[in-house]
Amino acid sequence: MIVLPDGSWWDWDIVAWDPGRLRLGAGSDISYVHGLELVFSDPVFVTCPSFFQDPVFRAPTPDEVRLIARQVGEIPPVLIAFEADAGGPSPASGLIAAGQLDIVQGTVFRYWRGNLEAGERLAPWVEPPPS
Repeated sequence: MIVLPDGSWWDWDIVAWDPGRLRLGAGSDISYVHGLELVFSDPVFVTCPSFFQDPVFRAPTPDEVRLIARQVGEIPPVLIAFEADAGGPSPASGLIAAGQLDIVQGTVFRYWRGNLEAGERLAPWVEPPPS
């Protein structure tokens, strides 16, 4: 089970996803900034909506554990399950299996901003304006 730091983590989305890392961002309104990231290293199985709200993290069910074991061949060190509002008529389920999970706090701007202070950074897709 995952324990999040105190904060308003209502809106969530996939910030970045490449073969070695899945990064989920969260905040009270992620239009311009987010303040929390769940960074999954070596993800081997991911079922996750691209945008969701108000997730409830829970222990994986025995069926989910069997699914991961069957798909991956073993149970990875990190296995996270959740239910969340993804805009449909019923909650969406998420299931992520990975080698490691890091919980990172800090201000991540989703728009160009110079003169960043300690603990601040830019989202991976943000680039400076053309000269």
